[in-house]
This record gives sequence, structure tokens and C-alpha cells, in this order.
Amino acid sequence: MRIRSAPFIAIVAGVAATSLAFISSAGAEDKPASEAPKHMSSAVFAGGCFWCVESDFDKVDGVIETVSGYTGGHVANPTYKQVSHEDTGHYESVKVTYDPDVVSYNQLVTYFLHHIDPTDADGQFCDKGESYRSAIFVSTPDERATAEADISDVSGVLPSPVVTKVINADTFWPAEDYHQDYYQKNPLKYRYYRAACGRDARVKELWGDEATGH
Repeated sequence: MRIRSAPFIAIVAGVAATSLAFISSAGAEDKPASEAPKHMSSAVFAGGCFWCVESDFDKVDGVIETVSGYTGGHVANPTYKQVSHEDTGHYESVKVTYDPDVVSYNQLVTYFLHHIDPTDADGQFCDKGESYRSAIFVSTPDERATAEADISDVSGVLPSPVVTKVINADTFWPAEDYHQDYYQKNPLKYRYYRAACGRDARVKELWGDEATGH
């Protein structure tokens, strides 16, 4: 058997390594570049019971996630008991994460106003008190302009003045786990509460056929 010299073997190994590197590089060039993660947007709305607001927004095409929580107050890490029984300044609210390529911020604001009673200064439907008041929390001047324009548009349609506030966004504190997706976890209790509270009946009275998706 003929024995190859060490220099010869080294040359062959080098050529093989170079060829393999070239092939791997060529293969990498053939692969499409991975797309950058799609940018999602978020908006925060307060419309009374966050179970109901969450349920309504989950029906909108382009909405990716809804989270019930508290915002607008002066207490850090508030609990439901604090918000509903103490003077925390917080609103029951919902953070909506959405795909702006599917649904616009303007569409979300319009949808929101048509699924609440924006003329109720004391709360929403059967729930009264500061934590149940309606508001739109805005993060940019454009969002403020959109929200204020939409409120102006509906003000001439409703029988009473619109009192829904437009407020600069503040820290959003997610609510306790048992509040998240409550309408899915407890469908019978949720449907009973919603009907007994008169939410859909009042919305229908205010908005007629424009109120859909309950």
C-alpha cells in the first residue's frame, strides 16, 4: 500500500475545506433573509366593566390581544378591591394590541364609542363610580387628534353631550389573572351579568344598528 506524505494530505484537506465553505456560503445566499418581526400597536380604553370591553374588542379583526387592567390613577400595583372600593383614581380599562395593517386606530376608537354609553358621566350601565367612567388613553398627538375628532363626530348624533374623556396614557397595570378572559372562563356568569346590567340594551337604544358584535 502506498503511503501519502503528510504535506500531500494537508493540501488535500485544505482544498476539501475550501470547497465545503464555498458550497455552504452559496447555500446561505440562496436562502431568503428572515423577515423582521411585524410591528404591533396598542391602545387603552376604559368603558366600564373590563370583562365586557375585552369581550367586545376580541371580536374585531386585527386585534391580537386584550388585557384587562387599571390605569389613570395614583396607586402602584393596584388590586381590584382597591380600585373598586377606594380612591385610587384608576379606571377599569383594557389594553388592546392590534395589527395596524388590518385595523386602524381610528376604527378602534369608533368601534369603542359605539359599544359604550359615552353620555354617562357616572359610570357605565349598572356600574357606577369613578373606576367605571369611560375614557380613551392616548400616547401621541395623532391619537389625541383622532380620539377628539371621533368624539366630536358622535356628539351631534346622541341625545346628550358626550362625556368620555381623552387622557394622556399612564402606566397600565394588568388586573388579576381571574379577570383575564373572564367571558371565556365563566361564560354563564358573564352572560347573566351582561344582560342583567343592561349593557347591550342601552347600547342598542343609543346606537341602533350601528351597535354590533356583542
